[in-house]
Amino acid sequence: QVQLVESGGGLAQAGGSLTLSCAASGRTFSGYVMAWFRQTPEKEREFVARIGWTSGWTVYADSVKGRFTISRDAAKNVLYLQMNSLKPEDTAMYYCAADPTGVAIAAMDPRYWGQGTQVTVSS
Repeated sequence: QVQLVESGGGLAQAGGSLTLSCAASGRTFSGYVMAWFRQTPEKEREFVARIGWTSGWTVYADSVKGRFTISRDAAKNVLYLQMNSLKPEDTAMYYCAADPTGVAIAAMDPRYWGQGTQVTVSS
Protein backbone atom coordinates (compact mmCIF):
# COMPACT_ATOMS: atom_id res chain seq x y z
CA GLN A 1 0.00 0.00 0.00
CA VAL A 2 1.50 3.29 -1.11
CA GLN A 3 1.83 5.95 1.56
CA LEU A 4 2.97 9.54 1.14
CA VAL A 5 3.60 11.43 4.37
CA GLU A 6 4.44 15.12 4.25
CA SER A 7 6.29 17.06 6.92
CA GLY A 8 8.14 20.34 7.36
CA GLY A 9 5.30 22.80 7.10
CA GLY A 10 4.87 25.64 9.54
CA LEU A 11 4.98 29.39 9.93
CA ALA A 12 7.53 31.51 8.11
CA GLN A 13 8.02 35.21 7.52
CA ALA A 14 7.92 36.70 4.06
CA GLY A 15 11.34 36.34 2.50
CA GLY A 16 12.11 33.30 4.60
CA SER A 17 12.56 29.65 3.74
CA LEU A 18 11.02 26.28 4.51
CA THR A 19 11.80 22.77 3.30
CA LEU A 20 9.00 20.26 2.92
CA SER A 21 9.60 16.52 2.90
CA CYS A 22 7.47 13.67 1.65
CA ALA A 23 8.32 10.17 2.82
CA ALA A 24 7.16 7.67 0.22
CA SER A 25 6.66 3.98 0.94
CA GLY A 26 4.83 0.89 -0.24
CA ARG A 27 6.43 0.28 -3.62
CA THR A 28 9.36 1.10 -5.85
CA PHE A 29 8.92 4.52 -7.40
CA SER A 30 11.31 4.00 -10.28
CA GLY A 31 9.74 5.53 -13.38
CA TYR A 32 7.16 7.43 -11.37
CA VAL A 33 6.50 11.15 -11.50
CA MET A 34 6.34 12.86 -8.12
CA ALA A 35 4.84 16.27 -7.57
CA TRP A 36 3.85 18.97 -5.12
CA PHE A 37 0.47 20.69 -5.26
CA ARG A 38 -1.05 23.31 -2.99
CA GLN A 39 -4.52 24.49 -2.08
CA THR A 40 -6.20 27.18 -0.04
CA PRO A 41 -9.87 27.30 0.99
CA GLU A 42 -10.39 30.12 -1.51
CA LYS A 43 -8.72 28.49 -4.51
CA GLU A 44 -8.71 25.24 -6.41
CA ARG A 45 -5.78 22.91 -6.01
CA GLU A 46 -2.74 24.28 -7.84
CA PHE A 47 0.27 22.54 -9.37
CA VAL A 48 3.59 23.62 -7.84
CA ALA A 49 6.36 21.38 -9.18
CA ARG A 50 7.08 17.88 -10.47
CA ILE A 51 10.08 15.62 -10.87
CA GLY A 52 10.78 12.36 -12.65
CA TRP A 53 11.86 9.93 -9.96
CA THR A 54 14.36 8.24 -12.24
CA SER A 55 15.20 10.99 -14.71
CA GLY A 56 15.28 13.90 -12.27
CA TRP A 57 13.62 16.08 -14.92
CA THR A 58 11.76 18.96 -13.26
CA VAL A 59 8.92 21.31 -14.12
CA TYR A 60 7.75 24.30 -12.08
CA ALA A 61 4.71 26.53 -11.99
CA ASP A 62 5.53 30.06 -13.11
CA SER A 63 4.50 31.38 -9.70
CA VAL A 64 7.32 29.51 -7.94
CA LYS A 65 10.00 29.30 -10.63
CA GLY A 66 13.33 30.58 -9.34
CA ARG A 67 12.18 30.40 -5.71
CA PHE A 68 11.27 26.73 -5.14
CA THR A 69 13.35 23.64 -5.86
CA ILE A 70 11.98 20.12 -6.05
CA SER A 71 14.35 17.21 -5.49
CA ARG A 72 14.36 13.61 -4.37
CA ASP A 73 16.57 11.18 -2.50
CA ALA A 74 15.90 7.89 -4.23
CA ALA A 75 17.92 5.91 -1.70
CA LYS A 76 15.74 7.20 1.16
CA ASN A 77 12.49 7.41 -0.85
CA VAL A 78 12.01 11.03 0.13
CA LEU A 79 10.73 13.90 -1.99
CA TYR A 80 11.65 17.47 -1.05
CA LEU A 81 10.46 20.99 -1.80
CA GLN A 82 12.90 23.72 -0.85
CA MET A 83 10.99 27.00 -0.67
CA ASN A 84 12.94 30.27 -0.62
CA SER A 85 11.88 33.91 -0.82
CA LEU A 86 8.49 32.96 0.53
CA LYS A 87 5.54 35.27 -0.06
CA PRO A 88 2.22 35.54 1.78
CA GLU A 89 0.51 34.17 -1.34
CA ASP A 90 2.47 30.93 -0.87
CA THR A 91 0.29 30.25 2.17
CA ALA A 92 -1.53 26.98 1.50
CA MET A 93 -1.84 23.31 2.34
CA TYR A 94 0.91 21.55 0.40
CA TYR A 95 0.33 18.03 -0.90
CA CYS A 96 2.76 15.43 -2.16
CA ALA A 97 1.54 13.26 -5.04
CA ALA A 98 2.78 10.35 -7.14
CA ASP A 99 1.73 8.67 -10.36
CA PRO A 100 3.25 6.27 -12.89
CA THR A 101 2.70 8.85 -15.62
CA GLY A 102 3.19 12.56 -16.07
CA VAL A 103 -0.13 12.75 -17.89
CA ALA A 104 -2.05 12.19 -14.68
CA ILE A 105 0.07 14.76 -12.87
CA ALA A 106 -0.65 17.28 -15.63
CA ALA A 107 -4.34 16.46 -15.32
CA MET A 108 -4.20 17.13 -11.57
CA ASP A 109 -5.33 13.54 -11.03
CA PRO A 110 -2.43 11.50 -9.69
CA ARG A 111 -3.06 8.05 -8.30
CA TYR A 112 -1.57 8.74 -4.86
CA TRP A 113 -1.87 11.74 -2.53
CA GLY A 114 -0.46 12.59 0.84
CA GLN A 115 -2.49 14.17 3.63
CA GLY A 116 -0.86 17.56 3.30
CA THR A 117 1.23 19.92 5.41
CA GLN A 118 0.24 23.51 6.14
CA VAL A 119 2.52 26.39 5.18
CA THR A 120 1.69 29.86 6.46
CA VAL A 121 3.71 32.90 5.40
CA SER A 122 3.27 36.12 7.34
CA SER A 123 3.92 39.53 5.86
